[in-house]
Amino acid sequence: MTPEQIPEDRFEVGIIVARRRLKGPWASHAWLPIEALPAAPETAPWTQLSETEDEATFYAGAHEVTLHIGETAHYRDNLVSGRPSLWVTLHATAEDTYTVASVTADPYEGESMAEGIGEIVEAVPMPAEVQAKLLAFFEAFHIERKFEKRKRDRADPEALARRAPGTQGKPE
Repeated sequence: MTPEQIPEDRFEVGIIVARRRLKGPWASHAWLPIEALPAAPETAPWTQLSETEDEATFYAGAHEVTLHIGETAHYRDNLVSGRPSLWVTLHATAEDTYTVASVTADPYEGESMAEGIGEIVEAVPMPAEVQAKLLAFFEAFHIERKFEKRKRDRADPEALARRAPGTQGKPE
């Protein structure tokens, strides 16, 4: 494989978030990542894109996606899932102010990010261009590893029988 044929292991995506109005008594609105763009546009972060009575959308900015050779099986699982996604994490920096903290194509990493407290994590649809990059990376670097179940050593009944009575579990 020539250097020109090696797929990218890092690329930027643009993230679109929404501020949605809530009808509950405890909060007036919620922030939610809703879309990933296949590349970062020449737009300033937190530019408002649209607004209705119930929702305002913003371009939150660009974020780098990094692919790792050891996670190619995870990327395959994402691509064949029926709904390839990118997991976007928003981190609060101040009251009602957020930053894009991370973006990953690894579904298991995305699931673990959702276990944290105080961050907003959402799976957004993966653009076709990003799917193509992920597939090229998978095809270039994936090595199928055979699962081998470990076999336990069998207990030697003769060795157990040779122990003197009353020494069960005591060091000799």
